Amino acid sequence: MRTQFEPRLRLPVGERDHARGPATALVTLVESGDYECPYCGAAYPVVEELRQAFGDRLRFVFRHFPLAEMHPHAVDAAEAAEAAGAQQRFWEMHDTLYTHQRALDDTHLVKYASSIGLDPSQFRRALAENAYAERVREDFLSGVRSGVNGTPTFFVEGVRYDGPLDFDSLAAVLHDVAEQKRR
Repeated sequence: MRTQFEPRLRLPVGERDHARGPATALVTLVESGDYECPYCGAAYPVVEELRQAFGDRLRFVFRHFPLAEMHPHAVDAAEAAEAAGAQQRFWEMHDTLYTHQRALDDTHLVKYASSIGLDPSQFRRALAENAYAERVREDFLSGVRSGVNGTPTFFVEGVRYDGPLDFDSLAAVLHDVAEQKRR
């Protein structure tokens, strides 16, 4: 039984979000994540496996929650993902950042931008001007209001998921929610 006190996603998923999968999917999984967090790095292939297994029945949304005190490159990496998004390459940068999680300094971020076909001068300018700092901050603050207290934090249909972060556990919850919605 759900209560009014359980942590819930305070900012509903909408047009501002980066989403993979259709808006009409049976179930939405939202991650508040940090590109430099090793636990997020471990969850990344689990999410990819879930996306493959559920196909169009799953919409996956990523929101930034950089833990700057612990991960010195997390904010810059989040801003780099947003700068890539401005050039319609958010997910390519997202995947690249998790694939190369241990090399997120500015030199590498520019290299990754080039490797995914971004306009290098536009990308460098966005990073130098912190053009997407406010967007990253909005995600972070909405996470705080939603009860995110570490990364990764997942929400299934707007309710915080506090279970194990392995494929079988998450898949079971997603499947149960999808089945309930079908009824």
